[in-house]
Amino acid sequence: MGCLFSRRRKPAQDGQAAAASPEGGEEKAPRYSWEQRAKVDPKDYMFSGLKGETVGRLPGKVAGQQFVIQDCENCSIYIFDHSATITIDDCTSCQIFLGPIKGSVFFRDCKDCKCVVACQQFRSRDCRRLDVFLCCATQPIIESSAGMKFGCFQYYYPELALQFKDAGLSIFNNTWSNIHDFTPLAGENNWGLLPEDALVQDYVPLPSTEELKAVRVSTDATRSIIPVTRGRRQRSSDESCLAVFFAGDYTTANARKLIDEMTGKGFQLVQTKEVLMKAEDAQRVFQQCASEFIPLLEKGKLMYSVLSFLHWQLSPVVALEFNGDGAVEECQSTVNNVFSGTKVFVSESKASASQDVDNFYNFADMQMGM
Repeated sequence: MGCLFSRRRKPAQDGQAAAASPEGGEEKAPRYSWEQRAKVDPKDYMFSGLKGETVGRLPGKVAGQQFVIQDCENCSIYIFDHSATITIDDCTSCQIFLGPIKGSVFFRDCKDCKCVVACQQFRSRDCRRLDVFLCCATQPIIESSAGMKFGCFQYYYPELALQFKDAGLSIFNNTWSNIHDFTPLAGENNWGLLPEDALVQDYVPLPSTEELKAVRVSTDATRSIIPVTRGRRQRSSDESCLAVFFAGDYTTANARKLIDEMTGKGFQLVQTKEVLMKAEDAQRVFQQCASEFIPLLEKGKLMYSVLSFLHWQLSPVVALEFNGDGAVEECQSTVNNVFSGTKVFVSESKASASQDVDNFYNFADMQMGM
């Protein structure tokens, strides 16, 4: 049945010309935006079956796509861009740099490789003797792997900071040393930490081809996009200090400035964290000082809600843990002198600092589901 007011279309008469466009040509079928997108060739996002080669992708050439590396031997591979996910299968004696990965990186059946990796999730399975300078937002996982060694990511090139943002990764969320082994063996340890003085360029040298040399890379730890932290290495002192910056126009720059000031004076940066916090969480984390910082969380919530409607009740904060004798006093002094116009939470005393650190990082782990 047709609509009551519809008209039956009259059949075209024999010899009648097709409908014409105003220009007199045949009417063109409409084209949609998804039909006009450039076709993706999987071969452009893969290195496979290479031996003894130096290859890579320049900034902007991967642009958030998935990437595959497989069956490579004695190669130097550099992905100077952000990607969705990367899988590395059956690679031997390779040096690999992987720029920020929005999702997971998965090493399978690889051995004797040295890597620099930034990712949301890190997994390895059936791997042997991998050395990895790692930035990982979640707990790294190894499975049926042995001889794995990890260090803190330290790398710089001009495009890297924006690539971290494009991949949705915070430079302050790095659990590089908090490894979970799915298949531990009694009396053996399948993983460990790289030497404290390990240098990235001794493991993954700078690229040697003219094309890749165009990327202005530095492996100087002081220039690293990711703050270099001690993680689970032994601390030099029983005194730590917590400093927390609240959402603002210069939160990242201020946090980096305090890191430079404190490490320049010989204190150790143990760990960093960026997490979303509600005003009601402040009481649990900051306890007696909470009332001072709730207005900052409310202000940060308004700023952040402009960017993310889904998190309109939350405000991002950046926390830093420093270690060393006199860390609390020095951190208080530095904040007062350098950030006099900025409200920053700093542990009040050596006695309270340990509890401050536990309160904040326990809260952060719950927020991030770790």
